[in-house]
Amino acid sequence: MKYFFLLLCCALTSCSQNKRLAEVNQYSDDPHSFSKPSEVQVKHLDLNLQVDFDKKLLTGKASWTIANLSGADSIIFDTRGLEIERVSLSDSTENAEYVLGPEDKLLGKALKIKINKDTDRVTVWYSTSPDAAAVQWLNPQQTAGKKHPFLFTQSQAILARTWLPCQDSPGIRFTYNATVSVPKDLLAIMSAENPLKKNEAGIYQFIQPKAIPSYLMALAVGDLEFKAIDDRTGVYAEPVSLKAAAWEFADMGKMVNSAEKLYGPYQWGRYDVVVLPPSFPFGGMENPMLTFVTPTVIAGDRSLVSLIAHELAHSWSGNLVTNATWDDFWLNEGFTVYFERRIVEDVYGEEESKMQEVLGHEALKETMADLGHSHEDTRLHLELAGRDPDEGMTDIAYEKGYFFLRALEDAVGRERMDAFLKEYFAKHAFQSLTTEQFVTYLDQHLLNGDEALRAKISVEEWIYKPGIPAGMPVAVSNQFSLIDSVVIAWKKEVRSEGLKSHLKSANEQLYLIKRLPQSLSVSDMTKIDQEFGFTQSGNAELNAAWFLHAIRNQYQVANPAIEEFLIRVGRRKFIIPLYTEMAGTDEGKRWAKKVYKQARPNYHSVSYNTIDDLLEN
Repeated sequence: MKYFFLLLCCALTSCSQNKRLAEVNQYSDDPHSFSKPSEVQVKHLDLNLQVDFDKKLLTGKASWTIANLSGADSIIFDTRGLEIERVSLSDSTENAEYVLGPEDKLLGKALKIKINKDTDRVTVWYSTSPDAAAVQWLNPQQTAGKKHPFLFTQSQAILARTWLPCQDSPGIRFTYNATVSVPKDLLAIMSAENPLKKNEAGIYQFIQPKAIPSYLMALAVGDLEFKAIDDRTGVYAEPVSLKAAAWEFADMGKMVNSAEKLYGPYQWGRYDVVVLPPSFPFGGMENPMLTFVTPTVIAGDRSLVSLIAHELAHSWSGNLVTNATWDDFWLNEGFTVYFERRIVEDVYGEEESKMQEVLGHEALKETMADLGHSHEDTRLHLELAGRDPDEGMTDIAYEKGYFFLRALEDAVGRERMDAFLKEYFAKHAFQSLTTEQFVTYLDQHLLNGDEALRAKISVEEWIYKPGIPAGMPVAVSNQFSLIDSVVIAWKKEVRSEGLKSHLKSANEQLYLIKRLPQSLSVSDMTKIDQEFGFTQSGNAELNAAWFLHAIRNQYQVANPAIEEFLIRVGRRKFIIPLYTEMAGTDEGKRWAKKVYKQARPNYHSVSYNTIDDLLEN
């Protein structure tokens, strides 16, 4: 390595933290990237990787086709924890000059490579760290089949740089081809055109002809098989899970058709889903052409497949039209929740959508209570410079964003709103937008300069101010209103007999659980459980919500099911609240540690790092 930018590095190293953040900000309009895309920008990636499960390493090269827009003498990539072996330019075999800047704990290191005005390609030979934050290495015990290892990546928000030197900003898009070599008994799949079965060589080729941002780069490797749903949708899963997964997601084709009917053609070719091992700590990730999902959505009754509708909707809102920075995250998620509920309404009916809207409103109220109504992070447009962008990934972006769009719909009518959104997706396809650009487009193409309408909707208040505007749409479900009246009557005596025949859907039953009094006798818990069978339910959402009450009210009949659930499921959303509730008493904490000792090997580090801290004292 030749340190031709040594003076720059020394200067940066000697700066204070505030000064270093200022230096970070000068690299790019995106405060979470070192890159300068206005000077030199990546356009296409040719990636070649070897997967080593023994060493927990990805090793290979990233060859970037670039556009030098300003005649600059260097290009800057984001890296974090990467071992850079060498760099070359264009067709040259000679090593190019480069330097790694000082390390920022959150952002990693800037990789600055010397180029000339004619350089059209930069190739970086590198390897990842065994503990790369985006790359999760699972031993066979952590999988459903228990026979083969597994890996998956999670690049959102700024973790692509931990497995790929890249311009790691959602505002920068590129196409890619990849060659990935894996053990011969495993299959590799990516956020691209994918193979349908294993080959003897263990070498797989991928093409993503549509320009995507780095956070949508994704790779999974494991003992996977494929089953088609229809001619453009299908499911990948471990063999032991494939049949159940394919049955659960049988409506995927209907959802794609519904989405296209609403907001225009699906532009990604295929839409497939991969069911990851039980240790996957998240719900889903909308990687293009290949959604990553948790197995906890496989309930056996298709009651949780709205998550698929959500990830599919991202094929328009997020993947097609993308937030330019993580300050604009609501442009991805608020639009997607709105789109998701429209798909659910079309496929499963208006009342199902209304119930989900009410549950979303409840989640938003909880988040507002946790943050405080005057907290700056309750704004839609955030200021996350110097912070992990994951801090902005709350129900504010999802649900406040949704209710803002609902307010627009209420003000202008659904027909006009749908026409606006369809045009919005078409005109901005494969582009990244800031909040300000969206507001300008909104003014010009929906509000049409109508200041009275703009004031009625309170656009500025919704987007740029904390809290919830007074004119927020009301979320109402007739079925949920019935449940409220039932629970109010239970203040005298719990009478659950025969209620299940009236509350058949998972959403209704989940709402009932969430409306239960915090304090219930064992007798009351028994009555409810005998009626609904929550303890033995195959629905992870119902299990997790019910188990909180069981722990809190010492309903020990549920203890074996709670233990089995914690050992089997690794999704943070479910297990962290349960361990937290258990740790609330000395006896409960002893029980939690006993269960955790057996469960921990099945967990992802994102989960067990939190629980280690929770139970250490």
